[in-house]
Amino acid sequence: MSKVSADANDSSEVASQPQDNTRRRFLTVATSVVGAAGVVGVAIPFIGSWNPSAKARAAGADVEVDISKIEPGQLIRVMWRSKPVWIVRRTPELLASLANHEDQLKDPNSEVEQQPAFAQNRYRSLKEEYLVLVGICTHLGCSPQHLKDGAFEERVEGVPEGFFCPCHGSKFDMAGRVFENVPAPSNLVVPPYMYLDDTTLLIGSEEGAA
Repeated sequence: MSKVSADANDSSEVASQPQDNTRRRFLTVATSVVGAAGVVGVAIPFIGSWNPSAKARAAGADVEVDISKIEPGQLIRVMWRSKPVWIVRRTPELLASLANHEDQLKDPNSEVEQQPAFAQNRYRSLKEEYLVLVGICTHLGCSPQHLKDGAFEERVEGVPEGFFCPCHGSKFDMAGRVFENVPAPSNLVVPPYMYLDDTTLLIGSEEGAA
């Protein structure tokens, strides 16, 4: 009896070994899967943090502007890198007047290096007709007002149109050049830009730039 009993016990132990091994392998695999899932769960947000957010990408993106509908004498505003950018379509009369007050300007030829090379001239633009400026005063960062139809002449005699900063009284002509005896130390900034075609501006990149 005992022998039979012993044989029965032995056979049950032998039969249970594959089940134990199978259960052990299952638990090992399950634990590994759960652990891997945890690692992936931690890694995904961490890896995601390497990529710039949509907001960050937008903040540094170039901006295309259709200028085909800008009327002569009109100013439009767009945003680029969270800054206001002005685009003005200047009239022939306005362009001709830029030479009349250069003796009153701090930096008439834009010699201070704050703009693309193409802006180091009287018109400070790729095409004389269109002026492109960052609309932020170079003194303390206020946004100047565009005064026209003779309103600017109240600030500078003989100059009918220009930009006036209401914060501290700085004055700029219609090329963004700063007048003497005002707080602003330099001309309004010309951003990098280029023409994609006759009616489309790309603000943020220059032709031929690396």
